[in-house]
Amino acid sequence: MKNFVLIGAAGFIAPRHLKAIKQTENKLLAALDPFDSVGVMDSYFPQADFFTEFERFDRHIYKLKRQGTPIDFTTVCSPNYLHDAHIRFGLRHGTDVICEKPIVLNPWNIDGIKEMEAETGKRVYNILQLRLHESVIELKKKIEEGPKNKIYDVDLAYLTSRGNWYYTSWKGNINKSGGIATNIGVHFYDMLHYVFGDVKKNVVHLHTHDRAAGYLELEKARVRWFLSINEDTLPKEVQEKGLRTYRSITIGDEEFEFSGGFTELHTRSYEEILKGNGFGIEVAKTAIQIVHDIRHQDPVGLVGDYHPLAGLPLVKHPFVN
Repeated sequence: MKNFVLIGAAGFIAPRHLKAIKQTENKLLAALDPFDSVGVMDSYFPQADFFTEFERFDRHIYKLKRQGTPIDFTTVCSPNYLHDAHIRFGLRHGTDVICEKPIVLNPWNIDGIKEMEAETGKRVYNILQLRLHESVIELKKKIEEGPKNKIYDVDLAYLTSRGNWYYTSWKGNINKSGGIATNIGVHFYDMLHYVFGDVKKNVVHLHTHDRAAGYLELEKARVRWFLSINEDTLPKEVQEKGLRTYRSITIGDEEFEFSGGFTELHTRSYEEILKGNGFGIEVAKTAIQIVHDIRHQDPVGLVGDYHPLAGLPLVKHPFVN
């Protein structure tokens, strides 16, 4: 049994990590979050200590170590812009670290963390759960065994509706979340890189507060992508069903189906990490470079090979300056 501490216990993704720690038969000793809406902990680790102040949490971790209680892992599921600092906290305390995506916001942050890994002898692992999805594994195998010189035409659309709260939270601040492409798209870019190879070209057609679109040229694919958090961009048939999320990847004329099988992927990720097979920080660097480049490009507009959904009308949101 390994001992864990967790940073970001009140966040959306925290329950998946709590469940993964529990299902892999490990123990959560303590958790931190400035918000105290963490009743979900009762379902997994009611005996874990909880702190809303970083200083008290830090002191508690130090006390546990002084008492001889080992801490094996720090789990980080705090806001994106804090990942770098919280990863370093875990390494300084002599723990391995499991961090949600995006692991950091900038590619040079990865270089600094790798230096700390070398100094401490500890490892940092990123949750890249799509690499463990059976359909993605099968697709990668199919591409590898297919014609060597074939370039695939891929369309990616991921629309996941968010309410007004989004724009007043840290997620609506590009300096804290990295913007739409980073916040909801980074794991798709990692999957595309994993399946189709390294990036040759990265063009941004559109990048606003509620959507982004662009073109990625990979070794084995030409990818048109569109991401949105605006429910008005959902296809009409999806809206009529009362659904708020739409996910579609087409490869050539075929729809790539991977809508199921997501629920246990965090637990699978933990199982692999505990066996020493997790995805290290260096694996995540390409996707971080992709979203960094998207964030710092000036959109070229609707020219060239852009995703069809990029042409939907834009509406200024009242909560956005």
